[in-house]
Amino acid sequence: MNPPTPSRPPAVAGTFYPADPAALAREVEACLAAAPRRAAPMPKALIVPHAGYVYSGATAARAYARLVLARQRIRRVMLLGPAHRVPIRGLALPVAEAFATPLGTVAIDAEAKAAAIKLPQVSASDVVHNLEHSLEVQLPFLQRVLDDFT
Repeated sequence: MNPPTPSRPPAVAGTFYPADPAALAREVEACLAAAPRRAAPMPKALIVPHAGYVYSGATAARAYARLVLARQRIRRVMLLGPAHRVPIRGLALPVAEAFATPLGTVAIDAEAKAAAIKLPQVSASDVVHNLEHSLEVQLPFLQRVLDDFT
């Protein structure tokens, strides 16, 4: 593993979603407000699109709105996404200790990361994550619907 970096800066703020924190918060909140609210069992997993918010924000909000009632209970989120720019065999954890978005920083769970890196199919590489958007675009939604999570 490379030495840890404090946080990975946003790669697609200003292109896939607004770079301005207030504008981003308004856009995410508008998407969530438009999402239907239904009484349903709490999901164990969500499959959410990862395009720019103009294309996928409404659909992503429909998924993330399901978590609002559990905002104080959900403490750990596992994000899995494709690598669009760097080929990788297996899974690549970021070396960084956190992901930054215009809405703040999301810590990467050190305990879960330490357990995962022991698996033979898992490596650590910031190169894979540096310009990747698939996980990054999920974070502002999670930052709005959950309280304190890694």
